[in-house]
Amino acid sequence: MIFELKKPSIAAPVFADWEDLDTGVNACLDNVMGKILVTDPDHPKSALAVIGDFAFCAGDADLELLRGKPDRWMIVVPQDEAWEELIENNFPAYKRIRYAIKKDTVFDREKLEAMAKALPEGYTFRRIDGELYDVCLKDEIFEDCVSVFESKERYLELGRGFAVMKDGKIVSAASSYSRFLKGIDIEIDTVKEERHKGLGSAVAAKLILACLDEGLYPAWDAANKLSVRLAEKLGYEFSREYVCYGME
Repeated sequence: MIFELKKPSIAAPVFADWEDLDTGVNACLDNVMGKILVTDPDHPKSALAVIGDFAFCAGDADLELLRGKPDRWMIVVPQDEAWEELIENNFPAYKRIRYAIKKDTVFDREKLEAMAKALPEGYTFRRIDGELYDVCLKDEIFEDCVSVFESKERYLELGRGFAVMKDGKIVSAASSYSRFLKGIDIEIDTVKEERHKGLGSAVAAKLILACLDEGLYPAWDAANKLSVRLAEKLGYEFSREYVCYGME
């Protein structure tokens, strides 16, 4: 039987040895958003942290638990080879590589301020408010900037984000994919026609600076090497490659 933990922090020891753990798991453990699924609610030896399109498998590889993930397409991240074997032997899954970024960056504010000021002429920043939340949610390019939050009110309370505007439309945005107690996990998107103009680095710098002003850590995880390069440009350090699976 699968249980959702009412006190997710019970599962913290299960994730304790995970190097550069994705902060989406912290969001679940902090009970800010997402959920932790287990088969033993009192003394879990394995756990599944589910947030947005991601599920993180930790502890002892458990087939019953993995079968209890939400019945939709997700990116499933295994903690170790035992989980990888369990996935590959029991599910149709597409294996891919993502890139973990270190979670202890000390940022150069002066550099970030210069990057934000380098926004090209004709483009402006706008904080993602209630109106832009609605715009993002209806746009397949920008929906991930806000969609993991359960409501507009929840995003306005906990989410943080900025959009780059041109002619009244969003052309790039950096926002909180998820929120944990001490920070956010950054989602960044730019429309295809506006890429390679420095918009992504400018709006990301703007968001990072805003987080630092609030004492929040702006965590980054990369889906591809282009994202790694952008992270490094902003001052982050690459940690390691890791395996994940696209699964229905």
